[in-house]
Amino acid sequence: MGRKHRRAAEAVPLRPIGAVTAVQSHPDGDWHVRPISGSVAAKAYRCPGCQQEIRPGTAHLVAWRADTHDGDEHRRHWHTPCWRARDRRRPGG
Repeated sequence: MGRKHRRAAEAVPLRPIGAVTAVQSHPDGDWHVRPISGSVAAKAYRCPGCQQEIRPGTAHLVAWRADTHDGDEHRRHWHTPCWRARDRRRPGG
């Protein structure tokens, strides 16, 4: 019997499995917020709250204004504690 060739799996965009986007209200408006698990965080980002790097493999969250689309140019990656403290401090530290 000959071997059956398996097709390669199609490339699927990486999204956290079971990612839930919540809408949070803040003094500066409503925001879509999506948690990113460390297992799918494959790139480094700069946190707008502390200006420090979010390293690959670090759990964090992505936020964008509720009045914008889910376009990459509007999304910002935040350390979770920086996002929680954003109403209590200035951006950048």
